[in-house]
Amino acid sequence: MPLSLLRFGWASLLGRGHPEPRMFTAYDKLPATADVVIVGAGGHGLAAAYYLARDHGINDVVVLEKGYLGGGNTGRNTTIIRSNYLTPEGVRFYDESVRLWQDLAQDFDLNLFYSTRGHYTLAHTDAALRTMRLRAEVNKHYGVASEVVDARDVQRALPMMDITCAGHAPVLGALYHAPGAIARHDAVAWGYGRGADARGVQIHQKTEVLGVECEDAQGARRVRAVVTNRGRIETRKVLCAVAGSTPRLLDMVGLRSPLVIHPLQAMVSEPVKPWLDPIIVSGSLHVYVSQTARGELVMGASLDPYELHLTRSTFDFVEGLSAHMLELFPFLSDVKVVRQWAGMADMTPDFAPIMGKTAVDGFYLDAGWGTWGFKATPVCGKTMSATVAQDRNHPLIEAFSLDRFANFELTGEKGAASVGH
Repeated sequence: MPLSLLRFGWASLLGRGHPEPRMFTAYDKLPATADVVIVGAGGHGLAAAYYLARDHGINDVVVLEKGYLGGGNTGRNTTIIRSNYLTPEGVRFYDESVRLWQDLAQDFDLNLFYSTRGHYTLAHTDAALRTMRLRAEVNKHYGVASEVVDARDVQRALPMMDITCAGHAPVLGALYHAPGAIARHDAVAWGYGRGADARGVQIHQKTEVLGVECEDAQGARRVRAVVTNRGRIETRKVLCAVAGSTPRLLDMVGLRSPLVIHPLQAMVSEPVKPWLDPIIVSGSLHVYVSQTARGELVMGASLDPYELHLTRSTFDFVEGLSAHMLELFPFLSDVKVVRQWAGMADMTPDFAPIMGKTAVDGFYLDAGWGTWGFKATPVCGKTMSATVAQDRNHPLIEAFSLDRFANFELTGEKGAASVGH
C-alpha cells in the first residue's frame, strides 16, 4: 500500500482530518466584479486562467462551470497528443503545444502520466498514402518528426496486427510520427486548476451562465456583465471555452458561427497485459487506439453521423468499433469492453478551430475543436491568455479567427483529422 494512503488513513483515525490541503478553494458566493470571466472549466478554460495569472499577472479571474471541473470533453477524449497536421498553420500551432507538454508535470508538480509512444496513421489506399507523403513533407519542413513507412516497416513494428485487415483493407503503409504521446486527461485539468487557484483565480463549479450582458458604446458592442444562476458578475472581458455548448453562448451575445455539434464516442477495455506501445490510427476503418499504463485499451471512432447536443452513448457505436478493432487485432475477441462514453464535438467546415477576438468587444472565443482539442490544451491556454491580456490575437492563432468564414479564407485541416468524419 502506498505510504500516502497510510498517512491519510492514520490521520483520519486520529481525527486530524485530511493531511493535505484542498486542491481547489471552495467559495460561498460569486464576486461582484472580475477583470476576466472564463466560461468553461475544462482544460482550455483552466489553462487560459493559469497563464493569465502566471504569465500576465492578471489574477482577478473567475472561471464558471455549469457541471464539474474537467467534466466535459476534457474528461471524455482519448488523450492522444500529436503535431502531424497538414497545414502550415496547424503544424506550427500543435508543435508548440507538444513542446509545452514536455514541462507540464514539472510546472504542476503533478504526475500527468505523459508517455511518448509514437503514432502510426495507417494508409489503406493509394490516395491515403499520397496524403501521408504530403503531410510528412509539410511536417519535415517545420521541423516535426514524421515519415512515411511501408507495409513491411508497419508489420515489423506491429507484429501483433493483421496487416491485411481481414483481407478487405490491407495496410499499404503509414505516417509514423515519433513524438506522438498520451497523458492522463483529468490530471491535466487538475494541474491547471490547482495552479490557477493557487494564484488567486476563483473557480466556481455548478454555476450556469444564463446570459451575457452587452452594451453599445462608441459605435461598437461590448461586454458588460455575465449573469449566472448564482448571481451577476460585472466584467469587460469574457472568454468562451465550452466546446459543444458554444452555439448557446454565442446566441447570448448575438454572434453566429458555422459550428455543427456531433456526438463523438469512445470506449475502454478491461486491463490486459501491456502489448501495444504505439498509438494506432486508421482513417479507413475509423479506429484509433492506445493502451494506458494500467493496461486498458482506449478506443475511439469517427463522429456519429447526426447532429445532437447530448452525451449519450449507443450500442451501435460499440458494436461497429469492436468489429473494426477485430479486423486489426483478431486476438482481442475475448477482451471485454468495460465502459463507453460520449462527448459533444464542435465541428467547423474546415476542421480547424475558431480562436481569438470577435465582433463583440471583450468577448473572446476558443471553440471548433472537434476531435483534437485535448492535445492543444497548453498552447490554447498560452495563446488565448495572451490574446485576452493584450486584446489582440496571438500570432499563432491569426489563421483561426471567426471572420475567416465570412472572408472565405478557410484553413483546410480535414486531411489530418486522423479519422473520417
